Amino acid sequence: MDEYFMRLAIEEAVKAYNIEEVPVGAIVVKDDAIISKAFNMRETLNDATAHAEVLAVQRACTSLSSWRLLDCTLYVTVEPCPMCAGALVNARVKRIVYGISDLKGGACGSIINIANNPSLNHRIEITGGILEDECKKLMQAFFKKRRNKW
Repeated sequence: MDEYFMRLAIEEAVKAYNIEEVPVGAIVVKDDAIISKAFNMRETLNDATAHAEVLAVQRACTSLSSWRLLDCTLYVTVEPCPMCAGALVNARVKRIVYGISDLKGGACGSIINIANNPSLNHRIEITGGILEDECKKLMQAFFKKRRNKW
């Protein structure tokens, strides 16, 4: 199931790519049903917090009429940053599944581990590397395209 839902997160990332946003896509799933989908919208909304994960969490909370996303899994193409990992801890997400590690800002084990920090009141199960090659190729294509525009 992880690969199936990651493919859907990649579809969201492609939507970001198509509007010249950094191609990150996220899906929130509960009981094998999609609760919400989102992609990066920072440039479009001029909002530093408009990461795919945050938008997906907001939409899932609205959909479930609760700020607690208990028993939910977030699928995201890139390892969440500190802001997103903090939001996921606060939302009580059960599991994070990501495609590629973020060696410059990942907060699920690459740089720091907010999502599974024993000092916090909630810890999240983390699975990385799902469809890593597909996620990596999309990100590389985006930055190659961006460099060629400058």
